[in-house]
Parts: sequence; structure tokens; C-alpha cells
Amino acid sequence: MPFRLTNASSTFIRLMNYVLCYFIGNFIVVYFDDFLIYSKNLEEHVKHLKNDWLFYEKKLYDNLKRCDFCEEHIVILRYVNAKCIEMNEEKVSIIQEWSKPKSITKVRSFHSLANFYRGFVKDFNTTVTPLIKIVKK
Repeated sequence: MPFRLTNASSTFIRLMNYVLCYFIGNFIVVYFDDFLIYSKNLEEHVKHLKNDWLFYEKKLYDNLKRCDFCEEHIVILRYVNAKCIEMNEEKVSIIQEWSKPKSITKVRSFHSLANFYRGFVKDFNTTVTPLIKIVKK
């Protein structure tokens, strides 16, 4: 993807969402200009990697110099370990230590950060309903 193009990141994400739609959330995560394939064990990981035919079918090719295989832990915005996607502990501590917002801009900023981790928080929508009401005003 030539990143000097306008909206290159969103174009890449849209393309990956189209190509990988059946696998995203099951064993693939797409984020900006990367995608991660995670598995519970090595045999399953090899099976997931064999889905590479999807890329060749769409005339997309890997840059193997930029690929890492069979990593136990990868830290990006979300933390990926060999078995699942977890919250990045560094980001969790930032959320826990966040000072009380004193302006609507600060509330929106906190809401955006918290929203990123919505998949990890049980009943996220009910928990942040007061924030949503403030942000709408």
C-alpha cells in the first residue's frame, strides 16, 4: 500500500475487512497497516496460515521481511498472547490512573480510549451510559 496516498490506512482496512471478513474476530485482527493471526496451538496456527490463498486470489502478497511467525506474545494496542487477545496492561493502568475529567473535551477523550476496549468490559454500554449522555450534550 503506497502510504503517500490520501486515506491509505482506511483503504487498507476496508480491503482487509473485505478479504478476511469470515476470519476477523475468530483468529485475525486488522489494525491500521497490520494484521495478526492468533491461534491456540501450533497446529491450529499452521492451519490458519494456510488461509493465505485468500490473499493470492485477490492478488495481494506478503512481504516476508516484515512478517513474524509463531510469536508467543505481541504487544500492540491490544495485547496478543499465544492463545488469545488480552488488554495491554500498560494501557489498563493508564485508564485506572486517569484523572477525573473536568471538561467535555476530556470526557470525550476518556470515552474514546475506553471505547477501544469495549470488547473486554462486561456490559460496557450500561457502564458508560452516563458518559454517553454527557458526550451527546
